[in-house]
Amino acid sequence: MKAPEKFTKIIGRKRYSVQTATLIASDAYWDGHNFERRGRNTWLYRTPGGAYFTVNLTQWQGERDTLIPLSQEDAIELYEQLDDTNAVPFGKAFPGVEVVDA
Repeated sequence: MKAPEKFTKIIGRKRYSVQTATLIASDAYWDGHNFERRGRNTWLYRTPGGAYFTVNLTQWQGERDTLIPLSQEDAIELYEQLDDTNAVPFGKAFPGVEVVDA
């Protein structure tokens, strides 16, 4: 699946839109056959106001595509799990968040 070009939802009196947000990372990558991962893909976005959300698209009958707001901590956790080689660099995706050596 390709990243959605139009997906907007109002949640908690806040508008989340892929048209105005920055795509940070996703689990969509070409494996030689397709982009789908078990019939689902996730995209992580950051709004111009600094809010984070995911768009989750599915190909499964009975499931719906979703847009889910995330806290910054949840967005960081998802960013680390997605392991996207084309992802926005961590410092740009999460400005002001300090990364320390282990």
